[in-house]
Amino acid sequence: MTHLFDKAISKRKHLLSSNTNALRLIDGLGDGVADHFLETYADRWVISTRTDQIHPQLKAWLKEQNRSIYWKQLHQSQKTSPSHYAGDPVPEPFLARENGVNYKVSFQAGYSQGIFLDQRENRQQVRELCTESTTVLNTFAYTGAFSVCAALGGATTTTLDLSQPYLDWAKENFHANQLDPSQHYFCKGDTFHWLKRFARQGRLFDGIILDPPTFSRDQKGKVFRAEKDYHSLVELAMQCLAPNGWILASTNCHKMNLREFQTEALTSTRRAVQVTINSMPEEYTGEQYLKSLWLRPS
Repeated sequence: MTHLFDKAISKRKHLLSSNTNALRLIDGLGDGVADHFLETYADRWVISTRTDQIHPQLKAWLKEQNRSIYWKQLHQSQKTSPSHYAGDPVPEPFLARENGVNYKVSFQAGYSQGIFLDQRENRQQVRELCTESTTVLNTFAYTGAFSVCAALGGATTTTLDLSQPYLDWAKENFHANQLDPSQHYFCKGDTFHWLKRFARQGRLFDGIILDPPTFSRDQKGKVFRAEKDYHSLVELAMQCLAPNGWILASTNCHKMNLREFQTEALTSTRRAVQVTINSMPEEYTGEQYLKSLWLRPS
C-alpha cells in the first residue's frame, strides 16, 4: 500500500513550488486510503483521520519520512489541536505560502491550523477580481485569508468575525504580506447583525464572501443551520452588494449536494442572479464536500 502514498504525493508535485508549500497531499478514498488525509504546511505535515488509529502501513511510511508530523483526529464533538506524532515538535507558529501569499499557521491553536486549504482557488479568484477601487466584505472571516488576498489585489477590505483572537491573527497575516492593517477595517461581532447594520447605513461592497459554519448559535441562542438558513444570509448580503458586485457563497455542509445548496442559497432572492459554480481544487480527488457559488445579480 505504501506505493499509494508516494503516488498521491507525486500527482501533486506540480502544485508545489517556492510560491506554494501548503497543500493537501493525500485525499482519503480518492487516493485509495479511506478516512486518512495528509496536508503539508511548509514541509511540516498534518495527518488527519476519521478513525482512532492510523492505518498500520501508513503509520510505518510516515515514520520513514524524517519530518515533523502532527496527527489530528476528525471528531466533530471533540475538536482538539493536533498531537505531535513524529519528527521535531513545532511549538511555535510559522509561515506557510499559497500562491505567493504568506499565512500564519499554528499546530497549537486548536482544531484548525489557520487556513482552510480547500479554498485555494477561490482565494486566488478573489485576488484576481480585486482592484484599487474594490471594496470587499469578508464575513465569518476566521484568520482573514480571503481578506489578505483581496487586499493584495488592491481592495479595501472589511474583515468580520466573532473572535477577537482570530481578528488579531488576521492582522498578523496582513503584516506577513507587507500590508498595513490600519488601512483596512476589522469588525468583531455577529455577521447577521453587521449585515443588517451595513444595510441600514447604506454601506455597499463590491464583493462579499460568505463561508459560514454549517451550524452555529449566537449569544441570544438563535441557531443557524446551513441547510435551512443559508438563504437568509444571502438575502441580507444582497442588500449590501454594490451594482455589478459579486458574492462568493460556499459551504462544506454534508447534508446538501450542490443542487440543493444552490436552491437553498437562492430561495429568498428576488433579483435575477447569474450563478457560476466552482469545483474543488484538483488535489481533492475524493469527496467533493465544498460547494462554491459565485453570485452576480443581473
